[in-house]
Amino acid sequence: MRTPLRWAVAGTIALALTGGLGLTACANPNGSSTVNGGMAPAAVWVDRSLAASPSPSTSPSASPSPSPSPSATPTSRKPTPTPTHAPTTKAATPTTTSNLASRLHTIPSSTTQLLVVYTNGYGTDVATAETFQKVNGVWQPEFGKMSARIGTKGFSDNHQENIPTTPTGVYGFGSTMYGVDSNPGVRYGYHKLVADDYWDENPSSSTYNSFVHGSDPGGASESLWETVPQYNYFAVINYNIPVVSATPARGSGIFLHVMGSGGTAGCVSLAQSNLLKVLKWLNPADHPRIVMAPSQNLSRY
Repeated sequence: MRTPLRWAVAGTIALALTGGLGLTACANPNGSSTVNGGMAPAAVWVDRSLAASPSPSTSPSASPSPSPSPSATPTSRKPTPTPTHAPTTKAATPTTTSNLASRLHTIPSSTTQLLVVYTNGYGTDVATAETFQKVNGVWQPEFGKMSARIGTKGFSDNHQENIPTTPTGVYGFGSTMYGVDSNPGVRYGYHKLVADDYWDENPSSSTYNSFVHGSDPGGASESLWETVPQYNYFAVINYNIPVVSATPARGSGIFLHVMGSGGTAGCVSLAQSNLLKVLKWLNPADHPRIVMAPSQNLSRY
């Protein structure tokens, strides 16, 4: 049977242990678990095994433990405090890039180069051109935005011969590039223009909408070697190639060429320095395409 003196000694030992371990009744609200109000909440790593199974404190070995009583119950150790900062993680690399090319949905899967030409509506010949290369399945901008010009009557969804509009749609490029000047180093075949080189723009001709060398095919056919500076260098946009028979004719001679002083008869034009960058970049192995439309209608493609 314990005496009152032994009960008092046991109570004194329990109070001394509690004060010596620095234990408190609850967590500090201003402690390390507080989130900076100017940042998004960050994940805090907490050892759940400590929180679920606290370790009891032990009594000094020199004094036997008293029988359980309200004043002598062993005090449990608090969980290990949360670290003063949350672990940092490296930002993930984006898997997609939002741009004009990434939002197009009719581009052939084999195509890894795109030239997108767009305007602010149908009734203008002032345009912008952007280039994109697909890298590891993601479309990336190649060059910066470039000023461009199109047909003097803007874009048309129903282009016709002798109407100075530029046809909307998605098209490839011809296998040969041309120019009054020598090959600047393109990856396509290249033909340096000479006298009697024409583009046949006569709908009644058997060679309509193609390159011919010889006599003038008639109609609105172009003497290519005489058209400077526009035809210093140019690529053929495969609009209406192969020719689709129609009345009126669906149009011919849609090129990507050097910019003149204003709008075109239906082609797309760039400043010569920008054109050369694009022509030398285009690679037939990448199956490039050109997309042409007012910006509000690019979602069609």
